[in-house]
Amino acid sequence: MKAAIFDEFRDPLEVREVAEPDCPPDGVVVRVEACGVCRSDWHAWTGADPDVAAPHVPGHEFAGVVEEVGPDCRRFKRGDRVTAPFILACGECPDCRGGDPTVCSDQHVVGFSAWGAFAERVPAPRADFNLVALPEAMGFVAAAGMGCRVTTAFRGLVDRAGLRPGEWLAVHGCGGVGLSAVMIGAALGAPVLAIDVNDEALALARSLGATKTLDAGGVADVGAAVRELTGGGAEVSIDALGVTETFHNSVRGLRKLGRHVQIGMPLGRHAEPSIPLLELVYSRQISVMGTRGIAASRFPALFEMIAGGRLDPARLVTKTIPLKEAGASLAAMDDYTAAGITVIDRF
Repeated sequence: MKAAIFDEFRDPLEVREVAEPDCPPDGVVVRVEACGVCRSDWHAWTGADPDVAAPHVPGHEFAGVVEEVGPDCRRFKRGDRVTAPFILACGECPDCRGGDPTVCSDQHVVGFSAWGAFAERVPAPRADFNLVALPEAMGFVAAAGMGCRVTTAFRGLVDRAGLRPGEWLAVHGCGGVGLSAVMIGAALGAPVLAIDVNDEALALARSLGATKTLDAGGVADVGAAVRELTGGGAEVSIDALGVTETFHNSVRGLRKLGRHVQIGMPLGRHAEPSIPLLELVYSRQISVMGTRGIAASRFPALFEMIAGGRLDPARLVTKTIPLKEAGASLAAMDDYTAAGITVIDRF
């Protein structure tokens, strides 16, 4: 089959023939019809993610059709239209049985701990627990655009932060996951303040429901600006980039008893930011929580919002490309100038 692969970190991706994937006994092989290009894939390509070893095929935001079914898979058949969370959990451990498979200790991470979906086909183990049937009305490009960004933002705001109607949401960083959070926050009835330095990203945030926007470029104290624009601070704030500056801006823009959600993946020097415990966590009593991925069991709630017209993931997709352009799309992420989500839809 064809796949976009790199042999060394930061090498150009090359589309070439690789071995067909084996079908897991408890899983399926999916013919990939669309796959998102995510900043997490950029992390894999640059060597920043410790789970990735070269040579490697990135890609984790896939949607497609089941081509092969293992003997121990019961819920799916050939021809089913499917997607999956990027964390494929074991389904058996206490975390999985307790409803928290995103912290499973025996997880299989598509495109990171195993080769991913920048390819014509991708295997999905433990399919009965992890695979998700796509609604007939949802196209493959929209499903891939939803990928990890809409699902991660949904879990972060709904399941972790418990965002309520009327509460201010501050979104620091309007890339794919940040724009997803803007759209979901607006759908939940929350006023949303979108913060970025990219005019195009801020314009897209406004079109997706942001109540206010803030160009953080040149702002001396972003936290103070957020508190002023939200009348005292946001009840919920997310760092959608995973860098020290946006983390600090997020926690400082919260009102008393506010909730910070770390959605952006902090790597390297950004993995251990300082935090003023006395001033913020102790005195202002804010909560700091993390989120990563989503359980397959939570997709129906997200699909209900989409079917009801409250969300439209397709609006986040601003570009579709053939597989041969995947490498150039990753290389373009060396800066933060792009807006919206890119999806591979030609293999």
